[in-house]
Amino acid sequence: MTDRPAPALAKWPFYLGTALLLGIAAYIVQLNAPALNLVQLSLVVAAVVAGALILVAPFVLEYRAALKFAEARELTDAVAQLDNLKALAQQISGATAQWQDVQSAAGKTAASAKEIVAQMTDEVANFTGFMKQANDTEKAALRLEADKARRAEGEWLQVVVRILDHIFALHQAGARSGQPELVAQLSHFQNACRDIVRRIGLTPYAVEPNEPFDGERHKLLDAETAPAGALVGETLAAGYTYQGRLLRPALVKLQEVAVEAAPKPKPAGAEEPTLL
Repeated sequence: MTDRPAPALAKWPFYLGTALLLGIAAYIVQLNAPALNLVQLSLVVAAVVAGALILVAPFVLEYRAALKFAEARELTDAVAQLDNLKALAQQISGATAQWQDVQSAAGKTAASAKEIVAQMTDEVANFTGFMKQANDTEKAALRLEADKARRAEGEWLQVVVRILDHIFALHQAGARSGQPELVAQLSHFQNACRDIVRRIGLTPYAVEPNEPFDGERHKLLDAETAPAGALVGETLAAGYTYQGRLLRPALVKLQEVAVEAAPKPKPAGAEEPTLL
């Protein structure tokens, strides 16, 4: 706000009035000097007092005007401050409105975030279910393929074992023929076939004669039980192991045990000969 000076009061009319009153008083005193009656004296005193009051009057009026001007200026300042307060109140209202808008936007953002989290949770659950279903389907397919491969493996193993059985029977027949050249050729052919199947883990084995009978690795032709201490006499069909596990036991024939006659009682006093 621009400070303006208080309006100045013209004092010369008051000075002129005071001078006139003092002149009148001086004229009365000069005219009636040296003796003044009571009326004249009262007029002189009244003129002097009136002149003094007129002389003081502009200063009093100027002081009162200055007070009113100061009050008006303070009132103007108060009004300006009220305007500033109104502007500040408007700014506060605007900031409050903006804060409410921000709070509303934050609420909407939080709600959107919750919806996104819920959607992501549903998507993750659906994806997890889909992956589990796909995994189960893949496991079932792999299990089916493994079963097929296992059945196919069993089938071609049976085919190879049957072929090797025929080759073994052919070798046995050649050995019974008593022709050394034929036996050598058949042995070479059988060994070559066995070397081929060993590469895939199929290992045939034959039982040597006089080998003790083993119920796990040997099998009799007839469903009979081998006596204790029985010995293998002949291999009828070779046994097979596949990748370290027993695939089929060897089909064997036991040795025939001759029945020995009971020893005769020795005469009393006879001594057994000493073996050197």
